[in-house]
Amino acid sequence: MSYKLSRLTLGVLLAVGAFATVPAHAGKDLDAVKSRGMLVCGVNTGLAGFSAADSQGKWSGLDVDYCRALAAAVLGDANKVRYSPLTAQQRFTALQSGEIDVLSRNTTWTLTRDASLGMHFVGVTFYDGQGFMVPKSLKVTSAKQMKGATVCVQSGTTTELNLTDYSRANNLQMKPVVFEKVEAATGAYFAGRCQVYTTDASGLASVRGKEAAKPDDHIILPELISKEPLGPSVRRGDDEFFAIAKWTLNALLEAEEYGITQANVDTMKKDSKNPGVMRLLGAGTEDTGKVLGLDKEWAYRSIKAVGNYGEIFERHVGEKTSIGLPRGTNNLWTNGGLMYAPPVR
Repeated sequence: MSYKLSRLTLGVLLAVGAFATVPAHAGKDLDAVKSRGMLVCGVNTGLAGFSAADSQGKWSGLDVDYCRALAAAVLGDANKVRYSPLTAQQRFTALQSGEIDVLSRNTTWTLTRDASLGMHFVGVTFYDGQGFMVPKSLKVTSAKQMKGATVCVQSGTTTELNLTDYSRANNLQMKPVVFEKVEAATGAYFAGRCQVYTTDASGLASVRGKEAAKPDDHIILPELISKEPLGPSVRRGDDEFFAIAKWTLNALLEAEEYGITQANVDTMKKDSKNPGVMRLLGAGTEDTGKVLGLDKEWAYRSIKAVGNYGEIFERHVGEKTSIGLPRGTNNLWTNGGLMYAPPVR
């Protein structure tokens, strides 16, 4: 009897433990951000719609807004971000060395990067695929018509590897012309040094819209030759900071599902009786911030600062911008897309 009782007691204790909430304890990276009073965010050296600085040095873009949302959650102020522009070759070393706290630089989530570079991907902020842009004057309608073509490409990227694989698989004998910086690659393409420019399809649209003297003189071919799930990443070794970075992104997606916007977030916080909305915005008795090591209004501040994911997308890369991208696979799962957040509860 005592044996059975001890097993039952153990089972009850385990069950209680499984549902007990344990407050997060700050790790070294989270402590560093808080003590510094500033989030250091690694971004692109300049990719319109994702991360680019204007003539006054003000940064904007989809990747930038993620950093602002994270700063709002952790530090209470979306402006407490220092941006570190990085080339594709510099980005991983900067994260590994501690030069930056988070890498939010249109970076593809791959097995090798996830498993061997000492980093955790937070999630996907943009589902993309690699494509090709060519001058309309070439009268090319398919990438498979480009046998022997010279192709401008940035080094240190999945783009360079994908180009080699695609050329070999289709016996196209393409000739890569490699550049360290994206500005050099695009400049060479528009100067006629290459017949083709290749990068993520979003990047092609960005470059064509912002850098081409006559955007209509260039076409983006229909083929996508890869999967490019782009997202932010943090260093391994601080699970608490990783959790906050991950759930900040999820909160922006959840906000769109609930119809919470930058404009109505205060009204929703005050008036909504939806338990999910109240939980997300810290309006009810539930405190999701406690287990993250934050206060209960962490997600409210992020949404107040940058809006929901859909607003961020439309503001920087959507159909009404010069980049002009449809939501497509980046729509919410409820609208036929791939964007899906685990429950914030």
